[in-house]
Amino acid sequence: MLKKPFLLAASLVLALSTVAEARDGRYRERPPVIVSADLSAPWLMQLGGAVQPRVYSSRRVLTQPQVYQRRVVRRGLFQTQDLQQRDVQQVAVTRAEKPIKSKLDPMYLPQMVEYPGDHKAGTIVIDTNNRFLYLVLGNGQARRYGVGVGKPGFEWAGAHKITRKAEWPSWTPPKEMIDREAAKGHYLPATMEGGSANPLGARAMYLGSTLYRIHGTNAPWTIGYAVSSGCIRMRNEDVVDLYDRVDVGTRVIVM
Repeated sequence: MLKKPFLLAASLVLALSTVAEARDGRYRERPPVIVSADLSAPWLMQLGGAVQPRVYSSRRVLTQPQVYQRRVVRRGLFQTQDLQQRDVQQVAVTRAEKPIKSKLDPMYLPQMVEYPGDHKAGTIVIDTNNRFLYLVLGNGQARRYGVGVGKPGFEWAGAHKITRKAEWPSWTPPKEMIDREAAKGHYLPATMEGGSANPLGARAMYLGSTLYRIHGTNAPWTIGYAVSSGCIRMRNEDVVDLYDRVDVGTRVIVM
């Protein structure tokens, strides 16, 4: 009779032991609780590792390498690539789209350069694409100046001769320019006497029978940009230097 209660008790102990072992085995290694790092996002409690928490953020955070790369690109907008300054027809220039009142890039200062072209000495050649004017000296040499050229829609090319020279010229804007600027809210004078405030600057050299001129400027920071209505502008000190080196009849090639 005592055998049955003993077997029953032993079976109960064995059953409880099996349940405890199963329970302990299930939770022996608890999975990690993964929580969003953003306090503004819903709290995520993932008991499995398959779903990765998503951090919600209202702004983008740039790492230091990205910031550095962006800074290089931004600086590149305001610098020139002058690796091939000696071969001036090979120079590729990276410019800001609008001129900024700052120190003129040294590449636009007057300087002696090698000139591989076959134009006769005394010829003026204007490279509007790279914003350079060359006074050909012969023997493979030229004196190079930086210039401002016609803005988009006002570009032109051709060959003319200097037909007139003027010191501190007066300025009479053409009617088309007056109307065009008036539409923008800019009202030009019918005429303007020569002087430091005059857009034609210190000197002007008139090209053929056209309205185009090589002239100085009251805005020297625009040298190196396409900003004019077709005229070729130079710094006042540079246009004075060129003016003294050439005569009426000098051939001018614009390309």
